[in-house]
Amino acid sequence: MRLPEESDDIPPQINIVPMIDVIFAILTFFIMSTLSLTRSEGLPVNLPTATTGETQQQSNQITLTIDKQGNLALNQQPIQLEQIEAQLNTLIPSTQKQALVVINSDELVAHGRVIAVMDKLRSHPGVRIAIATKR
Repeated sequence: MRLPEESDDIPPQINIVPMIDVIFAILTFFIMSTLSLTRSEGLPVNLPTATTGETQQQSNQITLTIDKQGNLALNQQPIQLEQIEAQLNTLIPSTQKQALVVINSDELVAHGRVIAVMDKLRSHPGVRIAIATKR
């Protein structure tokens, strides 16, 4: 049996391996939670900028995207201009009075193409139109 005064003095050590594991777990959590915060409603396009834009919130929001080639997508599904009214009839229930359709148009799309899409949207009763911009 050893007496306490005879014991070898072992200097205290800090084991940092568990601390590194915890830090990487926290970092992974923050990266994953940040990625889930971004919400993509339409296809990726270069939106025009506007300083006076307002946020529109509605529970039943429909997104219509026009890419720079003029191709259309309704809720990320490709669609032709002539099919917009029929698709809106299936997306908007008859019991609902109004629906918000957000147009995500690339800034390089011809003005006439956007007007043609807006004309088709306005022919459906109860559709409110919003144009997406970036600040």
